Amino acid sequence: MDGLFDISLFASALRTVTPILLAALGGAICARVGLFNVGLEGMMLVGAFTAIVGNYLTGNIVVAVLFAMMCTLLYSLLFGYMSIHLKANVIVVGISLNFLALGLTTFSLRAIFDVKGAFYDKSMKGLPKWDIPFIKDIPYVGDILSGHSALVYLSILIVLGLQYFLFKTVTGFRLLAAGENPTAARSIGIKVSRIQYGAVLLSGALCGLAGAQLSLGNVTMFTEGMTAGRGFIALVATMLGQSNPLGVAGASLLFGFMESLSIRLQGFALPTHFTMMVPYVVTLIAMFFFKDKSYLQEARKANESSR
Repeated sequence: MDGLFDISLFASALRTVTPILLAALGGAICARVGLFNVGLEGMMLVGAFTAIVGNYLTGNIVVAVLFAMMCTLLYSLLFGYMSIHLKANVIVVGISLNFLALGLTTFSLRAIFDVKGAFYDKSMKGLPKWDIPFIKDIPYVGDILSGHSALVYLSILIVLGLQYFLFKTVTGFRLLAAGENPTAARSIGIKVSRIQYGAVLLSGALCGLAGAQLSLGNVTMFTEGMTAGRGFIALVATMLGQSNPLGVAGASLLFGFMESLSIRLQGFALPTHFTMMVPYVVTLIAMFFFKDKSYLQEARKANESSR
């Protein structure tokens, strides 16, 4: 297995981790306000499909990404309305939105492009790759960090920005208070429902970016169900990271690296079905070791918010 752990593997890990990281950050924001967002998978799928639609119709990559963000943001309103306004169980709502997104994108693929399974147009261009000045000339480091899409670098800035926002600003502390103790937050005049809606919308926008990176950054096409469980892996990364942006980034890096490794292993005469299991097996193992610190806390918050 010479050449398994080379520079290209780590560079690939940065690309594959970005959709997971962006969606996980969206899940972390929702968790901070007391909403356990299981609908990340569906929101990512909507973002991936609408990014391709926007790119195909306009030919402008920036407009395509913004269109994906807007559509996913609107889609996330369904989660917000049913969970916050109607007080429905957030787990049931999230799972329902996942199934709805799968059916909706499959139907739209046939209605808009008149194809089944996948859509690809050679005239479409994916997200451009950016070479970082000075860093690109550094041996090894430049090969790993340079030459990625703008969304890869944007995801890093979002992690740092959210870390500062949540723990260094007044609005961030209000957001945390709305999730930790909604009753106490309301007693001092904090509009909990408004903050929760804002968190859901921001989560939808981040999932839109995640989907755009998946369909325009990693590849330039859309296939039915192309998220392939990445939304659920992002959910696990949210829980393992304790809804802390830096912790979520670390957990996402683990899962992104394992996904890249599973792809690399396919070139070493290993069964494809075996290599495809690697990221999900690691996810299950991680959940087993951190179950007391992550899942129970998030599930408790979900149960309290659904009452």
